[in-house]
Amino acid sequence: MKKNDILDIKITDVSIDGKGVGRYENMVIFVPGSAVGDYLKVRILKTEKKCSFAKIESIIVPSPDRIDVDCPVYSKCGGCVFRHISYKAELKIKQRHVEECIRRIAGLKDVNIEPVIGARDTVRYRNKMQLPVQKDKSGNVIMGFYRLHSHEVVPISDCILNPKIFSSIAGTIKQWMIYYNIEPYDEAKHKGIVRHIYIRQAKETKEILVCLVINCKNLPYKDILVRILKEKYNNIVSIIININTERTNVILGDKNKVLYGKDYITDVLCDNKLKISSKAFYQVNHAQTEILYNKVQQVLNLQGNETIIDLYSGIGSIGLSMARRVFSVIGVEIVKDAVKDAIYNAKINDLNNVRFICADSSEGFGKIKDNGRNADVIILDPPRRGCDRDFIADISRMSCKKIVYVSCNASTLARDIKEFKEFGFLPGLVIPIDMFPRTGHVETVCLLSKPHTDQRYRGGASDDGWAWFDGCEEQSHL
Repeated sequence: MKKNDILDIKITDVSIDGKGVGRYENMVIFVPGSAVGDYLKVRILKTEKKCSFAKIESIIVPSPDRIDVDCPVYSKCGGCVFRHISYKAELKIKQRHVEECIRRIAGLKDVNIEPVIGARDTVRYRNKMQLPVQKDKSGNVIMGFYRLHSHEVVPISDCILNPKIFSSIAGTIKQWMIYYNIEPYDEAKHKGIVRHIYIRQAKETKEILVCLVINCKNLPYKDILVRILKEKYNNIVSIIININTERTNVILGDKNKVLYGKDYITDVLCDNKLKISSKAFYQVNHAQTEILYNKVQQVLNLQGNETIIDLYSGIGSIGLSMARRVFSVIGVEIVKDAVKDAIYNAKINDLNNVRFICADSSEGFGKIKDNGRNADVIILDPPRRGCDRDFIADISRMSCKKIVYVSCNASTLARDIKEFKEFGFLPGLVIPIDMFPRTGHVETVCLLSKPHTDQRYRGGASDDGWAWFDGCEEQSHL
């Protein structure tokens, strides 16, 4: 088998990143955009020792899972991978992915894995959009998303994962850039002004934050842009610029400047008002997030006397959703803006049994442990890379009853479950939740537990029962 060979193959499986799997003479062939049951004519693009990669030349017999594609740039954009199959088929792929990760990586065969919880809405569900801005080969300003495995922007007029108003706002900014000759950022030359357009909307309040990420300290004609956006979009409550002058793939820089309104939006999630700053993490699918948090509460079976440590707590949303049902919550988060939001959120929701530490999760956890605090429940919601072994060991040594691990990456979740198993924690329940319909991502909730004694520390270092930690200025409410 060599490059440009034309073969007929049948697709028997599809990976989580949307590549169909077929075989030809015992060689595995990966084919993007295919579906289980497809009989295809494919062209080989690349061969390796154990597998090959191909593209579809023609569909000889289509899979019953196939549907009409509803996005004109689906084959070019690197965002969605499942727009060509039914949502039912997509959920089967995600269910199988989680099951295989737990079985192969964690090495566990008898874990209770519930059916994946699908989303009611598979379009217009996102509350955040980040559009890179470039010039095309003809010198035209374009906005869109990166082509898969590249930094080449695919122009998009309307992404159907996002609210229509996002595309309208982005289009208005594009016209302003063209009229006033505001240069897009050139990554290769490290020149130009506008790097990204970043828009966020609160699902319940409809408030919108607009942020331009720029490669300079001041934005030309900014007053005109503010006036245009204010007049055209009543829901915009925040217009800011974020200054990022570094040669980096990181989207946001360290410094924000408010051009109009406030530097945040306010949403309502699980009956709590939430302040959300531009840099703070907030789940992109509001409806599925409420389902996720409710599931976490259900699996914990809270009795009202628990102390919860919420690691990677962000703006505090998951901890705050449980605060009225437990004795106390301690959140740990490294992003200062998120911690400030979390403190404010506790205050406006009259939750006086919640405190936050501004620190890396392992460092903050160490402070909690060194001050003699214990916990009944630990909640983990780490980045995609998961947790390192030393941190897992520290967590496991605290005599907590239950750990709830929330992950957007089933592979690293399974790897970390295997580590927790070595310290006596076993998964009692795994729940996949589709937070990201039509993409190659699935959220997973895992309950880990082991038998141990009922020991709780109730403070004593302060009048309200809290043991305070030195060196963290973000510990009291603002």
